Amino acid sequence: MVPEQQSLRFDSPARKSSSIQKWLIFILIVLIVVMTFELISRKLRQPAFRSIVRKDLTQSELRTIELFRESSPSVVHIRTAELPFQGDPFNMNLQNTPQGSGSGFIWDRNGHVVTNYHVIQKAVGITVTLADNTTWKAVKVGTARSKDLAVLRIIDAPPEQLKPIKIGISEDLQVGQSVLAIGNPFGLDQTLTTGIISGLGREIISVTGRSIRNVIQTDAAINPGNSGGPLLDSSGNLIGVNTAIYSSSHVYAGIGYAVPVDLISRFVPQLIRYGVIQIPSLNFTGVDDFVTRKLRMNRVLPQDVQGVMVQRVAPGGAADLAGLKPIRKNEAGNFILGDLIMQLDEMPISNANDLLDALEAHKVEDEVTLIVYRNNEIIKLVAKLQEWKNEP
Repeated sequence: MVPEQQSLRFDSPARKSSSIQKWLIFILIVLIVVMTFELISRKLRQPAFRSIVRKDLTQSELRTIELFRESSPSVVHIRTAELPFQGDPFNMNLQNTPQGSGSGFIWDRNGHVVTNYHVIQKAVGITVTLADNTTWKAVKVGTARSKDLAVLRIIDAPPEQLKPIKIGISEDLQVGQSVLAIGNPFGLDQTLTTGIISGLGREIISVTGRSIRNVIQTDAAINPGNSGGPLLDSSGNLIGVNTAIYSSSHVYAGIGYAVPVDLISRFVPQLIRYGVIQIPSLNFTGVDDFVTRKLRMNRVLPQDVQGVMVQRVAPGGAADLAGLKPIRKNEAGNFILGDLIMQLDEMPISNANDLLDALEAHKVEDEVTLIVYRNNEIIKLVAKLQEWKNEP
């Protein structure tokens, strides 16, 4: 009997230990379930938290917020290797934005990015930071200095990370309509400023000294580092490329400018395909505008006659084939003035910029009508435009 009693005394602690272990396992399982539920709940609550919007916002404000969320992934930060970034990258002081950096936007899923020429003018190496803060190397594809435009291509960026911007039109813009200017001046996040179109048909000077015409004027703040970013209408469509601020200190002073999207849509595909813009030409050399003005002042030309004088024509060129006459000598050795182009189709020509602008509205092989002053007579000629390969 004694062995049996001893056996009972030794089994009782074992059973008690087994029971405690079962309770501990049960409690552990409960804790794991509770923690898992909490983690899942947090993840489920997170999108709802992010989508919470203040209830006191107006419909206009809500629409602006939505447009920014939709469009900002298309905006990129561009940095060149010409100047290393100095200072704290988390410093948002606009005065610390280095030269050789700016904004741009994604044109297509092939990695093409549009920006200002002056942003990458002296670049020896280019990087592009996307909205998700990933940074990629990029190369120049094409530039149009006279339009302050450049196209880059991001190397090896997955197409699914690229969100092309929505392209609009600019021919029907109205003074007073709302606009949004988005930029990425620091490579950390996008910035947004809003305003209205305060003027149309403005003119600014490119780095070549040529005028960029039909520029959009806006009171939306365009600060250093935002050059090359998009100007959007109230539907989120691209209507221009922010290109300049009117201020001697280069800090926003109430007037900003943007190159109109109709010009962008015409030239960007050419830059992607050819690397330059294909401006049709009459293929002649014109007399400097200053000389033509002096001829009027000295009454060699009538005061009411304005235009571009033909100095030389390229043999077989459009001007030559159309019958335009250059400066030449008569039998007595006296100079005869060249033809003065006064009008191309419906556009009056006062100077070389006018002629270039008129030509840019056409394509190679278009036929144009020229109104020409020659030997005190007004004559009409027809020219077939040719390709001009000298656009820088």
